[in-house]
Amino acid sequence: QVQLVESGGGSVQSGGSLRLSCAASGYAISNYCMGWFRQAPGKEREGVARVNGYSGTTYADSVRGRFTISRDIVKNTLDLQMDSLKPEDTAIYYCAASRSDFCSGLPPELFPYWGQGTQVTVSS
Repeated sequence: QVQLVESGGGSVQSGGSLRLSCAASGYAISNYCMGWFRQAPGKEREGVARVNGYSGTTYADSVRGRFTISRDIVKNTLDLQMDSLKPEDTAIYYCAASRSDFCSGLPPELFPYWGQGTQVTVSS
């Protein structure tokens, strides 16, 4: 049984930093495409960052250069370091895991495992 549990959300002022972590159980994080998604009130869910089974990473244009996705194989966690946060980054952030080793073109619907979400609030 796969479980994903996010932590690390909170409130921060514009320009600040937060680090999100997603602890996985029943799932080997190094083998597959995993990602972080977010959903703001009244908006559609959007992909933020992904890492594939070969450690290749991709980022949304809106966060590239500010966010960094990484995996800790020992802890079996997927992390998201968020720097230079902006009010428009405010959303619920979700960790998601697939059974594909590649990420390219993988729609959210093909991520069968999702965490419960963690709130990130950035004030101006």
